[in-house]
Amino acid sequence: MSLRSRLLLALISIILAGAIYLPYLHLFFRPAESELTDHKTVSPLAQKIARYQLNLWSQPGLLQSQLSAMRQANAEWDFMGRSFLTWSLANMALRHPEQKAELLEVIDRIIDQTLDLERDHGMEFFLMPYARARPFIQKPARSQFIDGEIALMLALRCLVEQQPFYLDQLSERVRLIVERMERSPTLSAESYPDECWTFCNTIALAAVRINDYLSGTNHSDFIRRWIALARSKLIDPRTGLLISAYSLDGQPIQEPEGSSIWMVTHCLALLDESFAVEQYQLAKKQLIRSCLGFGYAREWPEGFGSLMEMDIDSGIVVPGLGASPSSTGLAFIAASTFNDTEVLSSLLGSLECFGFATQSNGQLQYTAINQVGEAVILYALVQGPAWDIVKAGTK
Repeated sequence: MSLRSRLLLALISIILAGAIYLPYLHLFFRPAESELTDHKTVSPLAQKIARYQLNLWSQPGLLQSQLSAMRQANAEWDFMGRSFLTWSLANMALRHPEQKAELLEVIDRIIDQTLDLERDHGMEFFLMPYARARPFIQKPARSQFIDGEIALMLALRCLVEQQPFYLDQLSERVRLIVERMERSPTLSAESYPDECWTFCNTIALAAVRINDYLSGTNHSDFIRRWIALARSKLIDPRTGLLISAYSLDGQPIQEPEGSSIWMVTHCLALLDESFAVEQYQLAKKQLIRSCLGFGYAREWPEGFGSLMEMDIDSGIVVPGLGASPSSTGLAFIAASTFNDTEVLSSLLGSLECFGFATQSNGQLQYTAINQVGEAVILYALVQGPAWDIVKAGTK
């Protein structure tokens, strides 16, 4: 047989082997049922991710190097990494009260440092530079992005164990949030100058709802009015999905995006479950995809967005597939919220294959993603108890 014939035969063999085995490759990375969310315990996978994150916050030098690297790209990532990790640890403490003291120590360290940085450097410390490009419309200037996520940090911390200082901080933050939202024609507050983000406003409303549970206040009518306004004014008519960003008077700025809608559906699950399920099913149909059994999420529905519109939120969108790392990461949270084990399993398979996991001393890190990405995954794997407690209405 000639060399050319041997090479052709080898090529055909490789193609045939790929055709046979590639469709089954994802099965080697699919997680066991025990690795999926369970509101009663923390899975082994989540425990390993949490141990790495806890270790990170115990080593100032290592932590600072990670935070500095993220801040060079986007100061928001530093802030969101704190938020998602705090929310994760609170849910873990609710699942495992025997770990409460250890977890609260780290939660309090994160919250105290975050409040100190906000006090010393202002809200701009955690915002992108364009926050200074023009004035905020509402005065005095505040960011719903900062207020909402800090409020939810405080709320979940106090849900684990009430502490007077944090309760006071939460009450004041919620007062400011509601006051500013009530003054707006869209019942929303700005995250950036004349930019209201559905992501930020639903997180803020979740914090308001938990504060009602903790303090006995009642903003249920306000929340119902926001939901009614969102249904009538903030829905994209082509997709039925909530738009991502809008001006203070309700003019659309950003069309529906995966990097926004998944977290929005998670928060809506605490605020209006039927609306949440409706939005999740629409987003799932239009954004969740699979390639060779590996799940991913698009940043935009078909026919929306383009490579020219990629930004820091979407991350690098894969041409042809429309896959976005931000949308895919946050889709974990939505799939977990709605107990969609099929989607969650396919996304975890992709993470295990392409996340380049490294394990040491019972700790797990995904070298292909940064700290905020890992905190998002951890939150997806442990979320649930906090929402369940508040919805049940019993302490």
